[in-house]
Amino acid sequence: MRRRHLMPFGAEISDVGIRFALWAPDARAVTLKHFPAGASAQSEESASFQSDGHDDVMTAAGRGWFTLTRAEAKPGDLYGFAIDGAEDLVPDPASRYQPRDDDRRSQIIDPFAYQWSDGAWAGRPWREAVVYEAHVGTATPAGTFTALIDKLDHLRDVGITALELMPVAQTPGRRTWGYDGVLPFAPNNAYGTPDDFKALVDSAHARGMMVLLDVVYNHFGPSGNFLHSYAERFFTKRHQTPWGAAINFDGGTESEAVRDFFIQNALYWLEEFHLDGLRFDAVHAIIDNSDLHFLEDLAGRIRSRFPDRQIHLVLENENNEAGRLADENYGATPAFDAQWNDDIHHCWHRLLTGECEGYYADFGGDTVERLGRCLTEGFAYQGDYSPNLKRFRGERTIGLPPERFVAFLQNHDQIGNRAQGERLAVLADPRFLRLARAVLLLSPQIPMLFMGEEWGAITPFQFFIEFDNDENLQQAVREGRAKEFANFSAFGAGPSLVPDPVAIETFQASKLNWSDLQKERHATILRETRELLALRREIIIPFMESGFIKAIFERRGSAGLAVEWRFNAGNVLLAANFGEPPIDYRFGSTDKLLWQSDGFELGKEITLGAWTGLIFTTSRESHTA
Repeated sequence: MRRRHLMPFGAEISDVGIRFALWAPDARAVTLKHFPAGASAQSEESASFQSDGHDDVMTAAGRGWFTLTRAEAKPGDLYGFAIDGAEDLVPDPASRYQPRDDDRRSQIIDPFAYQWSDGAWAGRPWREAVVYEAHVGTATPAGTFTALIDKLDHLRDVGITALELMPVAQTPGRRTWGYDGVLPFAPNNAYGTPDDFKALVDSAHARGMMVLLDVVYNHFGPSGNFLHSYAERFFTKRHQTPWGAAINFDGGTESEAVRDFFIQNALYWLEEFHLDGLRFDAVHAIIDNSDLHFLEDLAGRIRSRFPDRQIHLVLENENNEAGRLADENYGATPAFDAQWNDDIHHCWHRLLTGECEGYYADFGGDTVERLGRCLTEGFAYQGDYSPNLKRFRGERTIGLPPERFVAFLQNHDQIGNRAQGERLAVLADPRFLRLARAVLLLSPQIPMLFMGEEWGAITPFQFFIEFDNDENLQQAVREGRAKEFANFSAFGAGPSLVPDPVAIETFQASKLNWSDLQKERHATILRETRELLALRREIIIPFMESGFIKAIFERRGSAGLAVEWRFNAGNVLLAANFGEPPIDYRFGSTDKLLWQSDGFELGKEITLGAWTGLIFTTSRESHTA
């Protein structure tokens, strides 16, 4: 089986050659520079390859579009665009591949070159998702798509059902988290070729695993983005974001090409790379005042394009817009399947570490009460006032089932945006983490682990980035990073202690150390993770499939919590104590125990000491929280 997503822009193979299309509304003229495979580059600095390429003036097709079909062009050839006679080329913003970081020329890719073996794969239900977030460059020593294939058996055996990759779009450097991408259709050449990425997806599907990709539609990186030179109206000064002028999603007819650029990007990953879903980064920074918000437009186009596949769309949204998770306009599937729930992370982190600065200040007071709300209702902030943000935040979540919320103890942001990138395995008491891990993996919300968390990895995940030949920008990142943490005493970071984000050593220090699996401490955590996920697969997911009724919680003592999730098939219950003094709890004789902390004997009456708990199931009639 072969797959291709046809796009109205970029380089597309046709029966009469390669059709090139560029939206350049601010250009007077555009020239295609075509370099047959094997043509040599001149200066790595200038990217003006006039001596060994073929020049073709593109046709102005109206509304800012320039097009050309070149019969002599073939897959594997390189090309670029010269704007208004300039010597320096610009890459294709819809480039499918950039073979070299020091070369602006894009490469013509034949999507049909890869032969897929997963023709019967249509995805898995979202409720079965156990998400594993990974950064391709640091998940393995080699840091490539191909190397990650070798870890898929490990993930499957742990119980992972959805591999979620941090952004893989091309950036101007080889060391990056991916959120500063500038060519969103091109897999980063640091990780391999487009076919290598497809092989990773194909291999995951062969093991019954979904693959999701993190995409960034709220900004471009600060280096390597050439859109301003020929399509300034791609952006608008009507709205401002943390990255400057916003992307122009609501500019009337002039924003139609902008919206389509990102909608085609989403369709491209889902069709041509057969991905099972997308996670949309920081959608609160996508500003759109038009009648049809870009997110609604995007979800509608995706749902209508793939009616026979289980495609999962996940939001990161600081605004906690619960309404985006409840839209039933697309049959039984909401517009968006779920949202990353930072609120539950912040509750857990404050309880586990005691840290209370920055955004953790919003989760003080009765943190256990806030945790109870997160476990039963998803968001802690549902229209409440945030002292940290100095505004009201969130919407009511009434009626939303637990699987609309992705829960986690760690992710790339919450680890990497610490000054030194420490994981909870370094910061928290192992006994505390054991309880938190059990609640995470056995609650009916969608659990997510950050790479290595399944064995309690202690390698840091630090912030790293590289900007080719731009020392001024690199120095600005260094200074900004040091300033960011100057006042965070809990992070243990004076400016001199913040790792240099552009140093290769910072990147290398963030690579997972798989040899740690040979150590008993990590092997024990891995075994427990496997056992918890086996229980989830055997008991929790069938409960979820039976239909959700409601969830309730009750405070016990000064730090205790009793939680009950009610389903048609029965109930899942949690009893836990996160501090002193001990609390008494009654355990019914008909209850089925799934997990318990060490340190107490199970009877009808049990005493839960600090950071102990148990998780069990029962019939709805025999127990209430």
